[in-house]
Amino acid sequence: MNVLVSIAEFLVNEVLSVPAYLIGIITAIGLIALRKSAGQVAGGALKAVLGFLLIGAGATLVTASLTPLGVMIQGALGAQGVVPTNEAIAGIAQEQFGAQVAWLMILGFVVAIALARFTPLRYVFLTGHHLLFMATLITVVMASAGMPTVVVVVLGAVLLGILMVSLPAFSQPWTRRISGDDSIAIGHFGTAGYIAAGAVGRLVDPKGRSRSTEDLKVPESLRFLRDSMVATALSMVLMYLVVAVAYLLRAGQATAFDAFDGGATDVGNYLMQAVTQGLQFGIAVAVILFGVRTILGELVPAFQGIAAKVVPGAIPALDAPIVFPYAQNAVLIGFLSSFVGGLVGLLVLGVWLGPVLGLALILPGLVPHFFTGGAAGVYGNATGGRRGAVAGGFVNGLLVTFLPALLLKVLGSFGSANTTFGDTDFGWFGILIGYSARTGVLPGIILLAVVGAVILGGAILMQRRVVDAGWDPAPAREPVGAAAESGDGQGAPRRAVGAAYPRVAPPAGAPTPPPPPA
Repeated sequence: MNVLVSIAEFLVNEVLSVPAYLIGIITAIGLIALRKSAGQVAGGALKAVLGFLLIGAGATLVTASLTPLGVMIQGALGAQGVVPTNEAIAGIAQEQFGAQVAWLMILGFVVAIALARFTPLRYVFLTGHHLLFMATLITVVMASAGMPTVVVVVLGAVLLGILMVSLPAFSQPWTRRISGDDSIAIGHFGTAGYIAAGAVGRLVDPKGRSRSTEDLKVPESLRFLRDSMVATALSMVLMYLVVAVAYLLRAGQATAFDAFDGGATDVGNYLMQAVTQGLQFGIAVAVILFGVRTILGELVPAFQGIAAKVVPGAIPALDAPIVFPYAQNAVLIGFLSSFVGGLVGLLVLGVWLGPVLGLALILPGLVPHFFTGGAAGVYGNATGGRRGAVAGGFVNGLLVTFLPALLLKVLGSFGSANTTFGDTDFGWFGILIGYSARTGVLPGIILLAVVGAVILGGAILMQRRVVDAGWDPAPAREPVGAAAESGDGQGAPRRAVGAAYPRVAPPAGAPTPPPPPA
């Protein structure tokens, strides 16, 4: 038994939980199915791995550049609370539930592949680290409610597999409006925030009059701001300087200087370190975008082989940054709007919901607000242009503040760990299964099975009646084909219900995807 547990933990911790290796394996399988040569298989798989490692390197740079900013924001606000960090809470839980999480994740992946093969939900969820996080959440919530280990692993795996194929289906109409076809889907457990952003984008701009974030008109003297890397870096430099000054005035030099590793030597050095961190953020975003383009160039063609041999009509469900190249200005707008939403949510928790419901203060985490808020900005822009990007990011910020606060109630002893799961799907799903499991073992099993059946049934209905029918979430907006030619990248082409999506040009820098599967 110990050997089996060790093997399971190795597969989860060293292979399946590492997105780069998982993507490389999937790419290799697809290329083999296409009967490519050994050299092409090895080269394509390695390039896909390197693309994901580039994304990881960029994410590490983002985290490093945002850490001092988080310290200064917390100090400037004078608030203490919980900072949602998926990696932190998953690491804490591994000490107690490592074996259960390992088995649950492996079985969940098998369930997801089976569902993709035998249901209309042809999505293969490839964001390995999020699978680990969701497996950890399910384990913690069900075990804290008193569920037996066997039930936690088996039923939890079924629930995980259902989520892996269902959530991409629910978001696919909005994802397709961004990418222009069905070559990719979103495979990230912030899906509720992205759907909300797309819906709010349509709500704030029902007639499609708000122009795209990618078509911002600037004076000739500010033409350099059209470069997304320059605009991102400059915006973050300004944000860093404002927060740094506020923190300095509130906390004083002795404390403020320690916000940066090693501390600053004087006020000038302190401010210049803030400038440097803002520039580092711009570099980090550029690295992430390059990694996304690299991985798309290898993975999407390889999926033709998987679609034909393993899961007919398979669609890769990928991490949130996969949509960043389609509307790069919207990423920054969504991030900033999401962060503002987080601050507003913090204020509401502090003066109203916290005292009334006994909820903890959820401090805005810069990393989740960047990744989920940035993606929400892209989804909002696709349906509502600039208004949608702002409104969509703001709504996402509220969701990633209120949902983690409510989730703490069902995490048992982990609810006092000063950290929690941050993205929207961890929140609503954890709350749902948490209160279901607390009804007792037998009633809990029945309720959890019903929850899984409802989500799966709803996703199948969504796929057949909405996705396959070609529903456009923003029919008043300009088709992506024309948008791509004019350079504004607003979203997917409009089409008649039931018609096939035409081949369209992706945004500048994004690889041309293959035709959508039949």
